[in-house]
Amino acid sequence: MPLSDFDRLRYEIRPGDVILVEGRTHVSEIIKTITLSNWTHSAIYIGRLHNIDDPVLREFIQKFYTGEMDDQLIIESQLGVGTIVDNISKYKDDHLRICRPSSITRHDSQKVIAYSINRLGTNYNVRQILDLARFLFPYAILPRRWRSSLFEHNAGTPTHTVCSTMMAEAFASVHYPILPVLHRDEDGQLIMYKRNTRLITPKDFDYSPYFDVIKYPILDFDELAIYQRMPWGKDGIVLNDERDLSMLAPKTIKESVEQKIDGENEVEVDLDFADAKNNPV
Repeated sequence: MPLSDFDRLRYEIRPGDVILVEGRTHVSEIIKTITLSNWTHSAIYIGRLHNIDDPVLREFIQKFYTGEMDDQLIIESQLGVGTIVDNISKYKDDHLRICRPSSITRHDSQKVIAYSINRLGTNYNVRQILDLARFLFPYAILPRRWRSSLFEHNAGTPTHTVCSTMMAEAFASVHYPILPVLHRDEDGQLIMYKRNTRLITPKDFDYSPYFDVIKYPILDFDELAIYQRMPWGKDGIVLNDERDLSMLAPKTIKESVEQKIDGENEVEVDLDFADAKNNPV
């Protein structure tokens, strides 16, 4: 089961928040290897239809989504599907995290949402994923024809995108930073440059100092020392799916430690008794 509390996350999430997803498919495992992160997918939460201020955009969404009017909606780009709008409940069984843009205004948040809505129907950019993978390899050892085209002029197709790039472009449209390049002149003036949106991956929203990371674990730590009352298994804790690495449960460890301590005490008692016998007062 997932590590996050989906019901609480769904209650607390706000329009304009970025949702990070730890995927479990074979494609997700490839993306984990490419991006060196467990976060394999990202989506932007746009809220319910009535949360969108522009009536034209509300009408446009209904061309792509036929669910209930009160559904909580996200926009995402998926391999083999393209940029779509869907119900957030599709990820109720996944490990999720919220990345909330700090102090963004409602007006700009609506602009970010509007940008994402206008990208509905665009195709998924498979070439960009391959380019990103090639970009991570040492540049000199690759033949020229295999090298990344991320930095080429008009690289890729304008009608194609991936999840993180689409959202990076949406935030860039209101000049909201994710991971900007910083430069300080000789006179001390700070200048910010926007990073190539094709280089933005889901983990960058987690790493960005301009997004608040919000977690809702399935077992929350609201109470002091609640970890001491967690339902640890009695037969041991399995650390991976292959069951080739395990450790004793806390209760078993505690009992073995107590037995060891009791054994040491018995030795000390025996030694004290021997000393008293050999050296009577």
